[in-house]
Amino acid sequence: MRISRDYRTLAREENGTLVWFWIGKHDEYIRRIRHQDNQKLSLKIILMLTIGNLNIPDFPLLLAPMEDVSDPPFRAVCKENGADLMYTEFISSEALIRDAAQSVAKLDIFEAEKPIGIQIFGHNIEVMRESVEITERVQPNIIDINYGCPVKKVTCKGAGAGILQDIPKMVKMTAEMVKATELPVTVKTRLGWDDNTKYIVEVAERLQDVGIRAIAIHGRTRRQMYKGEADWTLIGKIKDNPRMNIPVFGNGDVDSPQKASQMRQQYGVDGIMIGRAAIGYPWIFNEIKHYFATGKLLPPPSIDERIAVFRKHLDFSIEWKGLKLGLLEMRRHYTNYFKSIPHVKPFRYRLVTCDSYDGVLGIVEELRKHAYQYTERTDQFAYSPSPN
Repeated sequence: MRISRDYRTLAREENGTLVWFWIGKHDEYIRRIRHQDNQKLSLKIILMLTIGNLNIPDFPLLLAPMEDVSDPPFRAVCKENGADLMYTEFISSEALIRDAAQSVAKLDIFEAEKPIGIQIFGHNIEVMRESVEITERVQPNIIDINYGCPVKKVTCKGAGAGILQDIPKMVKMTAEMVKATELPVTVKTRLGWDDNTKYIVEVAERLQDVGIRAIAIHGRTRRQMYKGEADWTLIGKIKDNPRMNIPVFGNGDVDSPQKASQMRQQYGVDGIMIGRAAIGYPWIFNEIKHYFATGKLLPPPSIDERIAVFRKHLDFSIEWKGLKLGLLEMRRHYTNYFKSIPHVKPFRYRLVTCDSYDGVLGIVEELRKHAYQYTERTDQFAYSPSPN
């Protein structure tokens, strides 16, 4: 690979095609590319987005950090189905410095799932800074700060979205964490604490000024929790701010390729973070990418495809957590893996109450036969994932 001084890109030849990896802002330059070294080579342009020193595909689809969901088994099936950048479950900074086993286990990341960010939360600035040093040891690509969790047990201590009530502290904490590491630091947050404190446009600028390399914003306030519709208007205003030069990712209610396309076009975000819509439905990432590329929808996964991915997820869950916990924590995924199959409710009930591996596999095989009864083509079940 060589560096092209003319176009500020990385380039290489692949099977007679000159491949340009265009890094950074590219809109003004892309039309000027002319390859003059070898006219026999065709030209392929791959646009790239940068987060600090990390290069990822242009307009990435991110897997959101979700407590008790975004573990290695879930991340693995999302990665295989198109997620470009993933985050761990959020990890308590206090628990990390106490070396609490459950929190330390959440630092488990694997080479195959990179690039990946580890998300931490807390209310004490010094403890958060120390947790950065611990997190660095496992060599993630990104350290992400959770300023968005709306759960009361987190916010009541001034952590997660609770810090939105103290913006100066939020800025100071972020600055200290940026200073503590050479890794890119990113932030996930919300519009504000409530409708009267939607200061996110100013907050995003201040966080950029102290060194964050990207920001993801959920289009609700803490007061809303996950109720009502996500409002991306202020996310769009952040993108319109001429002082902003870091990637801005939107999050909230993206549950279909059409919705992803709408948000991309209407608000000009640099990528989309998907959370709840991916639970039990990791195919959503590739479905969105296909729609962006072709304008057409992929057929939903067949029952055989669903079971194959479900089995992979289940087996990894048991391998990583042990039989009892692995089975238990898979229960939250059953509904969406088999959603839209006619008369599936009795099977779901049996799955969530089954405590043996062989028992789960037996029920799933019964479900496969049940699904075959309703259609000769097993890819015809319409699917509506849960909103993000």
